[in-house]
Amino acid sequence: MDVQAWTYILVFITFGLYIGIAIWSKAASTKDFYVAGGGVSPLANGMATAADWMSAASFISMAGIISFAGYDGSVYLMGWTGGYVLLALLLAPYLRKFGKFTVPDFIGDRYYSHWARLVAIVAALFVSFTYVSGQMRGVGVVFSRFLEVEVNTGVFIGMGIVLFYAILGGMKGITYTQVAQYCVLIFAFMVPAIFISLQMTGNPIPQIGFGAQGSDGVYLLDKLDGLLTELGFNEYTSGTKSKIDVFFITAALMLGTAGLPHVIVRFFTVPKVRDARKSALYALIFIAILYTTAPAIAVFARTNLIETVQDQPYQAMPEWFKKWEETGLLTYGDKNNDGRIQYLADDEQNELVIDPDIMVLANPEIARLPNWVIALVAAGGLAAALSTAAGLLLVISSSISHDLLKKIVMPEISEKGELWAARGASVLAVCVAGYFGINPPGFVASVVALAFGFAAASFFPAIVLGIFYKRMNKEGAVAGMVAGLGLTAYYIARFKLKWIGADVSSGPEHWWWGISPEGFGTVGMLLNFAVALIISRFTPAPPQEIVHLVEDIRIPKGATGPQDH
Repeated sequence: MDVQAWTYILVFITFGLYIGIAIWSKAASTKDFYVAGGGVSPLANGMATAADWMSAASFISMAGIISFAGYDGSVYLMGWTGGYVLLALLLAPYLRKFGKFTVPDFIGDRYYSHWARLVAIVAALFVSFTYVSGQMRGVGVVFSRFLEVEVNTGVFIGMGIVLFYAILGGMKGITYTQVAQYCVLIFAFMVPAIFISLQMTGNPIPQIGFGAQGSDGVYLLDKLDGLLTELGFNEYTSGTKSKIDVFFITAALMLGTAGLPHVIVRFFTVPKVRDARKSALYALIFIAILYTTAPAIAVFARTNLIETVQDQPYQAMPEWFKKWEETGLLTYGDKNNDGRIQYLADDEQNELVIDPDIMVLANPEIARLPNWVIALVAAGGLAAALSTAAGLLLVISSSISHDLLKKIVMPEISEKGELWAARGASVLAVCVAGYFGINPPGFVASVVALAFGFAAASFFPAIVLGIFYKRMNKEGAVAGMVAGLGLTAYYIARFKLKWIGADVSSGPEHWWWGISPEGFGTVGMLLNFAVALIISRFTPAPPQEIVHLVEDIRIPKGATGPQDH
């Protein structure tokens, strides 16, 4: 059976499973819609959190980035993993004790201010739309390659599936669908990794295999270093970024991921604070399986790719090479007209350009694994993209229906009306996400990483100070978030998007203190802390009931279910 037939079968089975779960777990109330009724078990919530966390960026892109960036790509592993640990240990139990539905809900109530709530809503919408647009584009890319349809058709199919179970089941439907999606994506990620590790090193454990010797007796990392230096690239195991930039990027990713609203809201779905801690531990274990395997896949894929294509006749390339050429994500131009492929670091001589995003998807094909394994990876990529897209759509619809409509614009709205508003907001959100998936602005790919900087510069200080500093008031919180977001937005517009100032003064040599735009969210976060603390000292203290509220959420015992309203 060929790859396409296997892909149809596996995608049909997995999508049928997701839709069946959505029908079974239909939401009947706003509590079901926002927090799955607050009764999800820690194990199920751990799996759902892992699926929510591991987007198309983790499943498809991360190993590709590491594969091409080598040592420099480790910032993504350190930042995203560290961010999750920070969130699980430092914030999740306290937010669960607070017992509300969303992050803007926490900020609005803790800082007793509609302005604070509005700033949080804007930040949540920006981060979520940035992410979800990338997920929808990822769905389109996977469909275009493996189902041989137009990218836009793939985006429409993905929109339809996500919309169905997000509208029908809300958080309840999304939670149990994400449990199934985690099983699909982790199986799809591990099977080819185990196959290739066995093939290249004889060791079935990828995490050990990529540091082991190959059949020629040479350690795999040494072999890759040698192959790359021969072609003029830097050694795989050496980095080019400065230490200060590595530190600030890692910190921005850590602090940004610790403030991601679609992951934080998952901790509101379990019955008790203790369950929030348990589900955080389960999720960490489930996430670690993929994150510790990604570096191995990166090394396997880059080594196999070089050995397959370098100085080989173009006409002799296998079918996967031509298929990826059709998607435009792999391009070949015969500059010296010798009919062979020269893959070199020198742009003047290099004839092959590869998008890092294809490395995980193409890896089983490059290694010549069975067709069902290749199709399985496609199903896994779709599961990863759809699970995160669903979580983000829920954050967007909750921000509009609950935080904006219910809390500010129409406080008298009935529960039924709010539920319909949430579903309407989901439709609107998926249409906007689909539009950006079909017509991606030039800067979308860039700002996906930068969204972490915005989350770090806005949410992280407001949440930490809201939990651990009783004297923090609304004036300090709002001023801090605006200052942090404003400075980070200016720096990104100036040095990344080049919307401000001349191009010649936007290069790395002009970065402030040598910090890249990807790492500048850390500076925005520090400014947020400084402004918030200073302003709060010169403005009235928060009301006594807010002080009692902060004291209460810092004691783990006595948490109730997420509050009705």
